[in-house]
Amino acid sequence: MDNYIINLGKKLKTIQPTNKKMVIGFDGFIDEIIHAVDKRQDSHTFTRIETIADLAKRIEKASGLSTNIELYPLQQKIGGNGPIMCNALAKHDVAITYIGALGVPNIHEVFYGLPKNVELYSFANSGHTDAIEFNDGKLMFGKMSSLNDVTYENLIQVIGMDKIVSLLNETDLFAAVNWSMIPNMTDLWEKILNHIVPILQKKNKKPVFFIDLADPEKREVSEIQRALLLLQRFKSHFYVVLGLNKKEAYDIASMLKLGNEESSLKEINQAIYNYLNLDAIVIHPVDRSSTIMNNEYYEAFGPLAMKPKLTTGAGDNFNSGFVYGLLLGLDPMESLHMGMATSGYYVRNAMSPTYNELSEFMINWGNNAIE
Repeated sequence: MDNYIINLGKKLKTIQPTNKKMVIGFDGFIDEIIHAVDKRQDSHTFTRIETIADLAKRIEKASGLSTNIELYPLQQKIGGNGPIMCNALAKHDVAITYIGALGVPNIHEVFYGLPKNVELYSFANSGHTDAIEFNDGKLMFGKMSSLNDVTYENLIQVIGMDKIVSLLNETDLFAAVNWSMIPNMTDLWEKILNHIVPILQKKNKKPVFFIDLADPEKREVSEIQRALLLLQRFKSHFYVVLGLNKKEAYDIASMLKLGNEESSLKEINQAIYNYLNLDAIVIHPVDRSSTIMNNEYYEAFGPLAMKPKLTTGAGDNFNSGFVYGLLLGLDPMESLHMGMATSGYYVRNAMSPTYNELSEFMINWGNNAIE
């Protein structure tokens, strides 16, 4: 039994969430969730390859020869860091404007699965991801040339400067995620900084600006440095939070010579925080999460699922819970638990929780009543 988590779940029941406004962008993917077939019993049943290591062994055996691996599609769903984060946040009492690559001239039907409290704007065609899921992780194969059209110029042409300024003046959260998949994202950020941020209203309580790099390994170090250092400039009008999973955090630390694989999670978090001088850094490995705010370090363990139903989108659900905790006025440790409870519910149920489901899950988590 963990009384802290139980009491936090009960505390959520006493908080009446106000109607927060959010602007989220700019990616968009159609995700196809896939299992790799190990042995097929008949036309309807099969056993799947359970781990990435098992798949790697099968691929290695084919070196110099050839092999056939059947991929079984389970479902098509909303994909991309932005839409998944948006979908999770929309389960709460919020008003969201999503701007991204959802299809042109018509928005793809899969995105109309987003809740009715989400207003959609699209200025590019979506990417497509084949997400092969395993018990120990997932392999994501992306087709994303259409995301080359996610540019500042297309954004302004389709949405309009006045509309974007109005949205950002009224928002409590601005999230710009999936940097690594969008080739022109750094340029888009820079032009927003140059042309839009200077004319925004300054507020006593800054809205949160949340960024997720989404596996920057394939990008050049100079690109990563340029993008990260731009983020400091958003601090004039926003409370800037950078979210990373464990791999992303250690990759960035290695690229920027801030640490290595022997460094502790705390050391990596502190080094990135000191280097970037942002308001907060949050890192979420599979079994825990950590954050630094006001130069104070916080770390907590999460409700690890041994047999998750769905893992694609778990990180985006963590991000949604974490930032929603901040918007509700929760402290850093409470916000970490909000994030982990949101992702914990998601991987067990293959859907994001409502506010009531989240508080109940947290109470059950504290009572050791979840699997």
